[in-house]
Amino acid sequence: MAALTQGTWNFDPAHSEIGLTVRHAGISKTRAVFEEAQAVLQVAENGTATVEAQVQASSFSSGNEDRDGHVRGEDFLDAAQHPTLTFRAEGVAVSDEEFEMPGELTIRGVTHPVTFEAEFGGQAVDPFGATRAGFSATTTISRKEFGLTWNAALEAGGVLVGDKVKIELEVAFVLDQGE
Repeated sequence: MAALTQGTWNFDPAHSEIGLTVRHAGISKTRAVFEEAQAVLQVAENGTATVEAQVQASSFSSGNEDRDGHVRGEDFLDAAQHPTLTFRAEGVAVSDEEFEMPGELTIRGVTHPVTFEAEFGGQAVDPFGATRAGFSATTTISRKEFGLTWNAALEAGGVLVGDKVKIELEVAFVLDQGE
């Protein structure tokens, strides 16, 4: 597999998914996605990359309207006061094998370092002449570190919402043809 082509790569939302999983009631996992995001991947001549991404907090979707409203509200993301979640990484060495992507994640105005375990899926030219690249990446964060502390005690012990949140990315980028 060849190295990622130098240039500006734009996020392809139609072929991407930004998902998360959190434990519910200590017995099951609840999954959700963010439906609106933007990102730019800059690949330098030396092959290292910079990523800047913004996710719209109001686009949180778990398939349950009541839960979605609660998570978007003041108890969790507070989308009215903090409309975007951001991620920024610099100097990432993209390879054809698994690689680490350290960066800074900001949720609800709180920034912490995180490291995504990533995999470069490769790049290809599609039938329409666009050069595309794909990546998979995961990380696990403590939601409490980002000020997301709301919870409810369970009668049998434990809490309603787990602290650990697994973030899973399946993302595609398209090389800017103007370069």
